[in-house]
Amino acid sequence: MAKTAVISGSPSINSRLNGVLHLLQSQLLSAGIDIKVIEVRSLPPEDLIYTQFDSPVIVEANQVIADADAVVVATPIYKASYTGVIKTFLDVIPQKGLANKVILPVAMGGTIAHLLALDYALKPVLAALGASVQLSGVYALDAQVLRNEDGTFEVADELKQRISNVSHEFLHEIRLRAQAGTTRIH
Repeated sequence: MAKTAVISGSPSINSRLNGVLHLLQSQLLSAGIDIKVIEVRSLPPEDLIYTQFDSPVIVEANQVIADADAVVVATPIYKASYTGVIKTFLDVIPQKGLANKVILPVAMGGTIAHLLALDYALKPVLAALGASVQLSGVYALDAQVLRNEDGTFEVADELKQRISNVSHEFLHEIRLRAQAGTTRIH
């Protein structure tokens, strides 16, 4: 079974980004993918701000990434860039920590004007961490995800379709790399 790490860089537990991630994760789980989620907001802030590479919590989070065949990197977009929350975590991932992994960037913003933040802000940082196989990703608008009072989410049909398409692409790439021997299927 392939392993995927999901890095959630939202500073809010109530983020609509969670609606996107829940849908994506359910599709991956139904395909037999083992998922481990790293909620960056739950990590000790002092370990992130002071880049405590040797912190047991940071070491454990990095081990989740090291053990993964693929990584989903998810962030809200604020002021045309990814969040500071996710940046603090990306700073404690070892150099080349994303090498030999299939990477799926996921972002959510208030306007379509921030769409290029994936390509011009997030993807270059991921490439610097060794990510050479980055899929096109998913950019969602806040308006496409409604948060219900009970904590569940309603996702617009068009976004559901794009998430379905990218999850198939993600799974296909993981399987191709497994066949080529560059990714493990456990």
